[in-house]
Amino acid sequence: MSYDPSEPTELSTGNSVLLLIDHQPGVALMTAPPSHADLINSVAGLAEAAKALEVPTVLTTVGATGGPLVDPLFNEITAAFPDVTPIDRTSTAAWANAEVRDAVAATGRRKLVMAGLSTDVCLAQAVLGALKDGYEVFFVPDCSAGVTREAHEDAKVRLSMAGARPINWQAVVSEWAPDYTQPERTAVTPVLIRRGGASALYMDFVLDQVKEGVVKAPEYLAEG
Repeated sequence: MSYDPSEPTELSTGNSVLLLIDHQPGVALMTAPPSHADLINSVAGLAEAAKALEVPTVLTTVGATGGPLVDPLFNEITAAFPDVTPIDRTSTAAWANAEVRDAVAATGRRKLVMAGLSTDVCLAQAVLGALKDGYEVFFVPDCSAGVTREAHEDAKVRLSMAGARPINWQAVVSEWAPDYTQPERTAVTPVLIRRGGASALYMDFVLDQVKEGVVKAPEYLAEG
């Protein structure tokens, strides 16, 4: 995707890297989100949008292989990025892993969108490490979860005080594709309809207006 026009938002498809840390079933069982179903849906939506918009994405796991048990990524993430091999490690500190740092550095981008399990351990350590190395970090709380709800909230405060900025997954997608008249927005519309919860109702409403001729479709759609 190529939408740029002077980067009208802080995050754009041309300046961002998505880093998803340890979204694994076994790890998720140690966390206490308001709803595991909502957590999975949110991170799936973020991953699918990044794939649709061709945002460079780095995936990590912790202890997924090499032991008596296996703990791969959520199926939804693997389905979005079947050709991306997660970087596995044995330390909670993902940013201390040279492969992770090198994968991010190889993109040439300095704005990181990060989410992970758990918020208070693996995500916090990665965010703080990236900040120390001079990256601008946006972390996604609704795609993350702490070992307790208090731990999640404490981590959000800690990371914000350190200079990282919290942002929900749908706000990330809206910054990546802010213009409803551009093909990029069309690319993520199916994701927002499928994963957007209550906001999907608005997408359905808008599409109904287009179907009925109340609202004119963007020119690039009409031409196609």
